[in-house]
Amino acid sequence: MPIDILFFLAIGAIGWGLSLAFYRPVARIAGWPLGTAQAQLPALTLLVALASIAAGLALVVARGPLNGGIVILIFAVGLAVFWSGFLRVGAQSALLLAPLSTFALLGTWTAAVSGYI
Repeated sequence: MPIDILFFLAIGAIGWGLSLAFYRPVARIAGWPLGTAQAQLPALTLLVALASIAAGLALVVARGPLNGGIVILIFAVGLAVFWSGFLRVGAQSALLLAPLSTFALLGTWTAAVSGYI
């Protein structure tokens, strides 16, 4: 049985995107420190988060709810909660991981649609 790499990349894109989007408000309430990018460039951070979430949701919509879409969303929310809640300051690494998983998702998806993989 082959590994569904798009499944995992979509979870990463949505989960790390959600973590990135919600870290700033949660950090302010909980008193956690903000990274330089989140403190000085909140709009850019939010833009990266929304782009990552949108790319992952595009795959969810393309697959449909019964072909893994619901499972991707559930796992992505779980990843976001874990990444932000458990890692706290380490959750700022989502600023690097969200775009990486998004570019990998889009590249792999394009290759799959084109018939390269």
